[in-house]
Amino acid sequence: MEQKQAIWCLKTCPGLCEHLPSQREDNNSCAFDWRELEILMFLSAIVMMKNRRAITLEQHIGNIFLFSKVANVVLFFRVDLRLGLLYLTLCVVFLITCKPPIFMGPEYITYFSDSTIDEELQRDGRVTWIVEFYANWSSECQSFAPIFADLSLKYNCLGLKFGKVDIGQYGAVAERYKVNPSPLCKQLPSLLLLQGGREIMRRPLLDKKGRAIGWSFTEEDIIREFNLNEIFQRFKKFSKGEEPEDLKTLLQEAPEEEQPHEDEPESKKDK
Repeated sequence: MEQKQAIWCLKTCPGLCEHLPSQREDNNSCAFDWRELEILMFLSAIVMMKNRRAITLEQHIGNIFLFSKVANVVLFFRVDLRLGLLYLTLCVVFLITCKPPIFMGPEYITYFSDSTIDEELQRDGRVTWIVEFYANWSSECQSFAPIFADLSLKYNCLGLKFGKVDIGQYGAVAERYKVNPSPLCKQLPSLLLLQGGREIMRRPLLDKKGRAIGWSFTEEDIIREFNLNEIFQRFKKFSKGEEPEDLKTLLQEAPEEEQPHEDEPESKKDK
C-alpha cells in the first residue's frame, strides 16, 4: 500500500501537484485523470486474482507491493519521464539490495547437494522421502518454507523423511529430476515423493508444454494428496522392527468415506 501512496502523495501534496502535467480537461494536475484511475482499477483486479492463490499473509502483502510497483512505474512515466526513470531505478536497486529473509525456524529436514542427494535417497529402499525442489529467489518457495518445516516436525519418522535441494544452486539436480527452474514454467516449489531413488508422485503436475498445473501448497492439501497420515502410521512400524506395506499400495488406497462398499472385503483380503 505504501507503493500506491507514492504517486498519491505527489497528486495530493500542495506545492508539488500544481507543477505536474495533467491530461484532464480542467487541467487539474492535483487529481487523477480517467486513464490513471483505469490503471489503478486494473491493478486492484490483478491483485485480487493473484491473492486467490496466495497461501500466507506474506504472499498477500507481497502481491500488493509487487503490482503496486508496476502500476507506479506506469503512472510516473505518464506524469514525467524523469520521475518514471527515477522510480524504476529505485525499484531495481531495492530489488537487488534487499533480499527477503530466509526461514530459520525448527525443522527435521535434510539439505541435499548435487553429490549427496542420489546416495542418500538410495541408501535404504524402504525409506520414503518427500523432497522439496526450491530456489531462494522464488517468493513462492520462501512462503512455503515454514509450511514444509511444520510438516517435517509432525511427520518425520524412521521410514518417512523430508529433504530439500536448492536447484538454483545445483542445476544438475534439477535436470536429473526434471524440475524446470524457469519462472515461466512455475514449477517451484515442486514436491517429489521418492522411494529408493524412484519417483512415486509429484506435485504440481505438468501439462504437455511442461508448465505446472495450478495446485495449492497448503498444509491440508499436501497431507491429503500425499496421504501423509496413512503413510506415517504405517511407517512407524520401522521403530518396532516390522516391515511397512508397499508405498504404492498406501497411495492407491482411497479414504474410507470414498471407498465403494463392494471393494471393502477385497482390500481387507489383500492386507
